[in-house]
Parts: sequence; C-alpha cells; structure tokens
Amino acid sequence: MSLVKTIVLSGLVLVSASFNSHAQVQPDNPFPRVVFVTSAGDITVELNREAAPLTVENFFRYVKKAQYNDTIFHRLVPDFVLQGGGYDKDFQEKPTFETIVNESGNGLLNEYGTIAMARERAPHTATRQFFFNLNDNSSLNPDNGDWGYTVFGRVVEGLDVLEKLAQLESLAYDKETGWRDVPAQPPVLKRIEVVPAN
Repeated sequence: MSLVKTIVLSGLVLVSASFNSHAQVQPDNPFPRVVFVTSAGDITVELNREAAPLTVENFFRYVKKAQYNDTIFHRLVPDFVLQGGGYDKDFQEKPTFETIVNESGNGLLNEYGTIAMARERAPHTATRQFFFNLNDNSSLNPDNGDWGYTVFGRVVEGLDVLEKLAQLESLAYDKETGWRDVPAQPPVLKRIEVVPAN
C-alpha cells in the first residue's frame, strides 16, 4: 500500500444533504486546536487555517460528524510517517466526502511533528486520511513544479505520545490485509476533540 493511497469506492461516498459546507468551526480563529485522543494518549495539534484553509475546513467536516471516531492508524513507517483516519478497527474503509484541492504550495513543510493530508498519486485526490511526519520529509514537499503533500498543522502538545506510537512494531508485510507497514497492533484514534477558543 503506497504512503498516501486513499481508495474512494463509489458506494462509500458520504452524502449529507443537511451538511452546510459554509458552517465553520471557530471561523474567526486562524489557528484552531484539536486533541487527538488515541489509545496511547493525547496529541494536541494546532491547525493552520491561514496557510491551508480548504484542508482545515475539510478536516473539520469529518470531525464534526465524528467520522474519525474509533479509526485506526493503519500505516507506520519508522522515521517516516504514521498514517490514519481512513479505516475502522476491522480494516473497513470509512466513507468520504469529495476530494479536495491540493494546497501543498502554502509554505508549510513536511517537517517532524507536522500533520499532512494523504492522497493518491494524482495531486488533488485527498479526502480524509492524514499522516504525522516522524522526520523531516523533504521528499514530500513540492519540488520543481511537482505537487507535494499538504501540511495543515503541527503538534504542540503530546510529542511524547507521537514518539510512543512511532516505536510500535510495524509489519513489513501483513498477510491478512496484503498491505505493507501495518502496525502489528494498530493503535486507535478514539476521537478528535476541538479545543475551546481562548
């Protein structure tokens, strides 16, 4: 399984007629914070709405509908990335909204402790999956006109928890799923909480 593969099956597309795409979370806060409540502890992430407005609002769409609750971190490459947000505990793919525009040219780099959007090979294919950078991954940044992977926030509390997750055993090949780099015991993202604005 590639780093950023996000398969979108037509039968799983999340459709919500009642969803108001203009309803924002803390619309006047350029740097809202969220807490990733994981099975290993809490990670607080500061999102950057100024640099990645479309990506942040897309992320909040899933948060508001509790669509990240009880998902797993399904891919761990030591010293590279920890990816999650797309599958439940049974490795069943979660439904998605439409794909979003790639904002990787926003000046934010794939550095240690940042969070970025996963996608397929085509640049504008991100939906709900994200990854934490476990190193300074310059290969994921835009380069010579090529699209990169959109960074939209950074860890501000809980780097020790991220490091704990990064140290988990990762299987080079998982026979059950047929995927590479699957944690032997995938950690769980229990929920994502929005931190009240100061």
